[in-house]
Amino acid sequence: MQKLTVLGCGALWALAAAMPVQANEQGLTYGVRPFYLMDKMDDGALKDKLMSCRGQAPERTLFSIGHRGAPLFFPEHTVESNVAAAHMGAGILECDVTFTKDKELVCRHAQNDLATTTNILVSDLSETCVTPFAAASGDEKAKAECRTSEITLEQYKSLTPKMDSSDATATTAEEFQGGVASFRSTEYAQQPAQIMTHAESIKLFRDLGAKFTPELKNASVEMPFDGFTQEMYAQKLVDEYKAAGVPASDVWAQSFDLSDIQYWIANEPEFGAQAVYLDDRYEASDEDEGLLDPMDPATFKPTMQELADMGVNYIAPPLWMMLTVKDGKMVASPYADAANEAGLKLIAWSLERSGPLNNGGGWYFQSVNDVVDTDGDYFTLLDALHTEAKVAGVFSDWPATVTYYANCMGL
Repeated sequence: MQKLTVLGCGALWALAAAMPVQANEQGLTYGVRPFYLMDKMDDGALKDKLMSCRGQAPERTLFSIGHRGAPLFFPEHTVESNVAAAHMGAGILECDVTFTKDKELVCRHAQNDLATTTNILVSDLSETCVTPFAAASGDEKAKAECRTSEITLEQYKSLTPKMDSSDATATTAEEFQGGVASFRSTEYAQQPAQIMTHAESIKLFRDLGAKFTPELKNASVEMPFDGFTQEMYAQKLVDEYKAAGVPASDVWAQSFDLSDIQYWIANEPEFGAQAVYLDDRYEASDEDEGLLDPMDPATFKPTMQELADMGVNYIAPPLWMMLTVKDGKMVASPYADAANEAGLKLIAWSLERSGPLNNGGGWYFQSVNDVVDTDGDYFTLLDALHTEAKVAGVFSDWPATVTYYANCMGL
């Protein structure tokens, strides 16, 4: 059984050495990527400001949030991914929380993602998959679905994590392990990474000097699950922080399910005060009017003010929701204006998940695609999120970019 070993100083410095640019005495480093992005920026005041900070030593900042660690180069939700994120100055780290067959909490982006994020299909546990591997055939893509709820904690910890990927053309389970996006790298995934439970993530993040943003994931199984209710699930997440002696002020618990946020507000008010409502209402539809207008907050129910009146203090939409284009520049969207007017703190997700931006940036940049044409626009968008939308923090798949910006701007 694979056991988590919280990396000591020697191993942490070894990882930092892989990113040797601008390291400070705590081993924090920007690496080369922020400087690469600056080189791609259009000339102007923002580029001049960022370039003026090239000699600064990196400092940890709560504005920089590790999205599943640093999955641009490391298998997500692993020790290695989060160590890398912490050494890039991420002040908050994320464990997406789901549960196993024996109702133990573990770090996975989804309860049913084991086929794409671990080696389960080529292990003895493949027989537990709810949808066994099916080879690509004709127009049918290869597929499989494997859930943490079908295996015990001990079995879960025997798995080896990998870069989140699958090969839709695969004819064997071994081939299905491939398919890593071209803009990601397996350079740091050649050696087995260390999978984590939620409790182990708490210890690791604290040892790394970071704070916590666990996300309570929607279950793939029907709830209650073997007597385990949604309320018990939400409470267990909080209880693991309390058992570890972590103050509520260090935790930003997240959920896409507003009822989870309401549960924490009512039953764990100290944790509820910083609970983050992950807003996917842009996907909602009205029976009479069809898809709600994602840029018109008046169509959203509940309204921003109603959320605030419930006791919600933090709201986190995808980053494109908070920006629009006016006179050729990125500016705050009506959504961002409405949230700020209601006193809601905004958190954005997720920077550096789009790959190269020479084609407009895709889904995460959809509201500003027309003014995005170079990788330097990662900084352009980040600046607009800060100065226009007034966000309190930004999730990133490579936190050094956000850390550099925040340090340079004195956030």
